[in-house]
Amino acid sequence: MNLYREILMDHYRHPRNRGQLEKPDFSSGQFNPSCGDQVSFEGMVNNDIITQVKFTGKGCVISQASASLLSELIEGKSIEDALALNKEDMQKLIGMQLGPMRLKCALLPLEALQQGLQNYKKSL
Repeated sequence: MNLYREILMDHYRHPRNRGQLEKPDFSSGQFNPSCGDQVSFEGMVNNDIITQVKFTGKGCVISQASASLLSELIEGKSIEDALALNKEDMQKLIGMQLGPMRLKCALLPLEALQQGLQNYKKSL
């Protein structure tokens, strides 16, 4: 369990893929009013493959570290693979079981990403 906490803290303190793209193919954000966490994702797509992804946000360790971990996971994956991810995948990604409130924090990045990808697919 301590290893997973260390990984989460590392991603929180040194987030991967944090930032913005100049002309993203998709972008979307989510906000959790119960805790104030927010996460936005944007990315580039080529032949249904997510070639680059960036996120911005603020909030707790779990929401921000989950966004960082998710950004690493989906780069180079297909849109369909990213849309198929679910809460069990996110729990595996962060490496620990979470209660209902903390699970909402972990799922916020996934919701933002998937909303952006669904909007992108509709726009084609």
